[in-house]
Amino acid sequence: MAEKREEDSDAQGWQKVVSVEQFRRAAVTVVLTLQVTLMVITLRYSKTSTHYLNGTAVLLAEGLKMAICLSVLAWQHGGRLGDHLMQELAGKPKDLVLVSMPALLYLLQNNLLFFAMEHLEAVIYQVTYQLKILTTAICMVLMLGKRLTGQQWAALLLLASGVALAQGGSEGEAGSGATARASPKQAHAQLIGFIALIVACFTSGFAGVYTERLLKQSGVSLWLRNVQLGIWSLVVGAVALYFGEGSEIRERGFFAGYTWVVWCVVLLQAASGILVALVIKLADNIIKSFSAAMSLLISTLVSIPVFGFQPNRYFAAGACLVLLSAHLYSGGSLPCLGEGRGGPQEKSQREAEKLGKALQLIDGSSEKAVMRFSVISDKV
Repeated sequence: MAEKREEDSDAQGWQKVVSVEQFRRAAVTVVLTLQVTLMVITLRYSKTSTHYLNGTAVLLAEGLKMAICLSVLAWQHGGRLGDHLMQELAGKPKDLVLVSMPALLYLLQNNLLFFAMEHLEAVIYQVTYQLKILTTAICMVLMLGKRLTGQQWAALLLLASGVALAQGGSEGEAGSGATARASPKQAHAQLIGFIALIVACFTSGFAGVYTERLLKQSGVSLWLRNVQLGIWSLVVGAVALYFGEGSEIRERGFFAGYTWVVWCVVLLQAASGILVALVIKLADNIIKSFSAAMSLLISTLVSIPVFGFQPNRYFAAGACLVLLSAHLYSGGSLPCLGEGRGGPQEKSQREAEKLGKALQLIDGSSEKAVMRFSVISDKV
């Protein structure tokens, strides 16, 4: 009887953990979908409705993101924030130097993304930017020694094919939209935007894997790591802005061309860095894939009336291939292939390990938690 009561108590505890996890995953999915969609739409709208300097928006977003991270650290450490920062920043100069490379790459990436959006349709931008999955995978293989499955390599090939199909089909839109009547000058601008976005994909992949490697090798929190990245981004960004666009800033002003839409872009850009940290902590690749699919669908529906975008069958086919590749790469399966990798038993074990991490926060024993969940799963 006592053993049965303990098992019932364990089952009830797991139900609570599962419900909390489900709520967190659902919340992250909704927030991530809205953030990606709003970022793409507002950024595209800002580049077509007003003229502002990309570097100023990127610099403001970096400053705001750093302020948010400092606020979180202040909440965590209270009055000891100054001592904590002195110990982690001034006391570990080598660690600060190591983050300089990803910080510079992220800064370059953000400027390239703003530039690319000036010349590409929002949904073309969104589909093409999924190539960061490919570049990230290549960097993980080369830098972290990660081994990809045959399904993942096939998904990457499918991804490249989908982007090529969507990008090639965008130049021959059916109908009377602006894209359909693209002049040679506009086609050249689209090509430049496409190249900028490809470079951004490579910087994103390398910087992301490099940062992940640093996080695994040290016990630095994501919030402090963002502060370290922000220091370099602000310093280098300010210097680059002064020498690159200093004369235009002196002539027109730092906030020239700023409207409420541009300020929304700054806020969303700053939030994206914070949201990535939350996704790493609370979600997984399947959540990101689902959010990407929903965001692309919403962006397409919005772009048709707002920007006059008219997708044709090539774009539709390419977008479907991109979304399918993201699903397969993250471990999903085709309906005709059954449960996917590992079958239901291994899938149950993976779920047990995932939920075990959640229970570890409660009783401090991940192995014990996995064993409990396995027993409960067998009974169910």
